[in-house]
Amino acid sequence: MDEPARTEKSSRPSVGWLNRTVFGIGLASLFSDWSHEMATTVMPAFLATMGVAAAWLGLIEGVSDGLSSFAKMASGYYTDRLQRRKPIAIAGYLVTALGTASFGLATAAWHVLAGRAFAWLGRGVRTPVRKALLAGSVTKETYGRAFGFERMMDTMGAIVGPASAFVLLQVFHHHYPTVFAVTLVPGLLAAGLIAFVVKEKSRARVPHISLGGQLRLLPAAYRKLLVASGLFGLGAFAHTLLILLATQKLTPTLGATRAASVAVALYVLHNVFYASFAFIGGWLGDRLPKNRLLAGGYLMSAAMSFCIMFLPATIGTLALVFILGGTNVALEETLEDSLCAELVSEEHHGVAFGTLATVNGVGDLLSSVMVGALWTGFGTRVAFGYSAALSIAGAVLVWKLRPTRGK
Repeated sequence: MDEPARTEKSSRPSVGWLNRTVFGIGLASLFSDWSHEMATTVMPAFLATMGVAAAWLGLIEGVSDGLSSFAKMASGYYTDRLQRRKPIAIAGYLVTALGTASFGLATAAWHVLAGRAFAWLGRGVRTPVRKALLAGSVTKETYGRAFGFERMMDTMGAIVGPASAFVLLQVFHHHYPTVFAVTLVPGLLAAGLIAFVVKEKSRARVPHISLGGQLRLLPAAYRKLLVASGLFGLGAFAHTLLILLATQKLTPTLGATRAASVAVALYVLHNVFYASFAFIGGWLGDRLPKNRLLAGGYLMSAAMSFCIMFLPATIGTLALVFILGGTNVALEETLEDSLCAELVSEEHHGVAFGTLATVNGVGDLLSSVMVGALWTGFGTRVAFGYSAALSIAGAVLVWKLRPTRGK
């Protein structure tokens, strides 16, 4: 009688979810984000030394994000047919590290474009594979905590990366090639963690069928999640726009230099809440309906927009905006991924994660362009009113979703 009791206790999903694979993937996310956030932080200043126009920065980001988005879908579809996914993840991390470090060899803006596109291609390839490896290493009941931990670690890299870049610029007297070379260290550590720490569970390959055929095999609830996520994503602008907002709103009272410093500090606050609530959101998602919590995350985005539209632009109210923004992104990313893993059977996790990431990537690109255009043409109330309306629409759809897992 004691033996069955011990067996039952040992099989409880709450025990051992933080295994070597979850820990290894979390650390890899931290180091990889550390690497490319260092490069991203100094890239605009590096481009400025070449005397190029601001349009080049938009082109570099747009091309890279677009390529990454479609690489995610292709990778997810292809790797479902492989018995071992991990080598693809290792290659993706290596490509990202090498592409990021290659900025140091650039002598023209198009060199940076090529390096960034190469790095983001690797990032796109590895993303659905990493998520599938993560989901395969834990039980359904602990998806939330596993994905929340990974998002938390990733965001810690986004905090450490810019801080490291600032220090390195002082140490190396703004010698940008040296800073870009240093990004290789955390980037290669990330690849090594995937290679030597992460363990891949044996799996059966999915028979070869077309991408459309494979998508049709996914459950209706998952397709409804795609619609809700896509609708929300069309209004979910890049939160770097909040830095511009804070700088513009605070400049008349603080001056341009101090306003820019306060805006950067507020963005750090944003990332602290992002890191903190990624795990909290995942922990709650293992205990409460994930779709209802995700709807709450979407509504936080709407609340953030309403604060921008109707509250006076003081440091205190802008801090509230950044806190809502960081918390919203934490809940959105953690719960979308863990809900996706819950809705779709494990053999189709690759294509499911890849398709969701592609929908989100296209939405991010279109929403940032739309919000920026509305802001320029009609002001902040129209721009953020557009964002709020789509956030509420996405929240309503995901609230109505019935999260019954597909087979």
